[in-house]
Amino acid sequence: MTTPTTYAGLVKSIIDIINLIIPALFAFLFVYLIWKIIDSWIINAGDEKKREEGRKYAAAAVIAFVVMISAWGIVKMLSNSFF
Repeated sequence: MTTPTTYAGLVKSIIDIINLIIPALFAFLFVYLIWKIIDSWIINAGDEKKREEGRKYAAAAVIAFVVMISAWGIVKMLSNSFF
């Protein structure tokens, strides 16, 4: 990556970095969700406390996905409007 020499170049560099970070966050959250489901509902299927914990993690992960997708959509809409 080259050093930006203008304000537009700086903004483009920042947007490029954000466009790399957001999919990585989605991937991390997805892997975490899958791991918690496997851990809670398959590995520790007999433990009611672990299954309840797995339900809480799954609900929190789904809410986080919705919030992240909404925020990403708003940012994309604003960047398309202004840039």
